[in-house]
Amino acid sequence: MPKQVDHEQRRVQIAEALQRLTTRAGLEGVSLRHVAAEAGMSMGSVQHYFKTKDDMLRFALAHRHKLRSERIAAKVLAEGPPTPRSILRACLVEVLPRDPDSEGDFLMGVAYFIRAVADPAMSEVFGEGMPELLAFFADQVRQAQEAGAVPASADPAAEAAILWALADSQGSEILMGHRTPAEAVATVDYYLGRLFTG
Repeated sequence: MPKQVDHEQRRVQIAEALQRLTTRAGLEGVSLRHVAAEAGMSMGSVQHYFKTKDDMLRFALAHRHKLRSERIAAKVLAEGPPTPRSILRACLVEVLPRDPDSEGDFLMGVAYFIRAVADPAMSEVFGEGMPELLAFFADQVRQAQEAGAVPASADPAAEAAILWALADSQGSEILMGHRTPAEAVATVDYYLGRLFTG
């Protein structure tokens, strides 16, 4: 019997090899050949799944977002019935590089950002989820306002932008050793405590 190949698993294997290389050395020095060696596959096998490096980068970015979403959902559900505050906290804390998975995500995001600054096509891919993310944050704030947990005077869109900036800006400070993950999480909790006053 011919061996059955799980094509999606192969694509994930390649994406994870790309992430390991990217977190060690950035994107620019990574070639399909490097990824093939890291994944333990032939160059031809990698090219079978991804015709170009950009195809591979786009898939790896989508895979990274999927894994992050799954981790956030698991954390929210583990804490009991989800609330806007618990959902926002889980999202914000997951952005912070606190362990190997979240650190790898953050470093990969930095590498993609550097590429996106000079590459309009990658910039479009890299930023395409941001409006939806900010809208999701704003919706959580709105739901909390309806429940009386956030003051009616708060601007949901402005709060969403502040919340994202609060988490995103602290990541580089953690990696540079200027803040600890615990300090960054405490800052997130401090701001959420000020926002959720109901």
